[in-house]
Amino acid sequence: MVVLNRIYTRAGDKGKTRLATGAPRLKSDLRVEAFGTVDETNACVGLARLHTKNDATLDAMLARIQNDLFDLGADLASPQKPQSKPGQVSLRILATQVDRLETEIDTLNAHLAPLTSFVLPGGSPAAAALHLARTVCRRAERLIVALAQKKGESVGEDAIKFINRLSDFLFVAARFANGRGANDVLWIPGQNR
Repeated sequence: MVVLNRIYTRAGDKGKTRLATGAPRLKSDLRVEAFGTVDETNACVGLARLHTKNDATLDAMLARIQNDLFDLGADLASPQKPQSKPGQVSLRILATQVDRLETEIDTLNAHLAPLTSFVLPGGSPAAAALHLARTVCRRAERLIVALAQKKGESVGEDAIKFINRLSDFLFVAARFANGRGANDVLWIPGQNR
């Protein structure tokens, strides 16, 4: 359980923070950037949910995703190394969370017509917010992949799969929120030449 009695500690005033393991890191560290951008993705999903309250199915999916994004942040804040304390278990993204995203993508996508062009971010307020969440999610993915490739760092395979699948979900959810794709704004190559 997390207990926050005091919000400011002044511990970060010199540009450092601590991972869940207690290890110190600079706030500019790639791992901190990665889980910080996951948090930013979560905030974008929260903003999108202001516009999805009238669709109980989509809103429930986004609520689950927000919780899973906290799981992902906890996963990234606890580098995968042997546990130093007996019985200590770090929270990890699981394959079941990836599978659920795939099922939800398929559920939403079943209501959409196939695309004939790329989709421009926009349309309804919900779709625009979900497209924003998707682009921030893609940035988080790039940072997580870079972290996984960095010598001395590790990232779980399911964490990478989850963030990749999440951006796919957000794309399909944006189309779904755009009148089930009927109100998508399509790219017309060279239209303004």
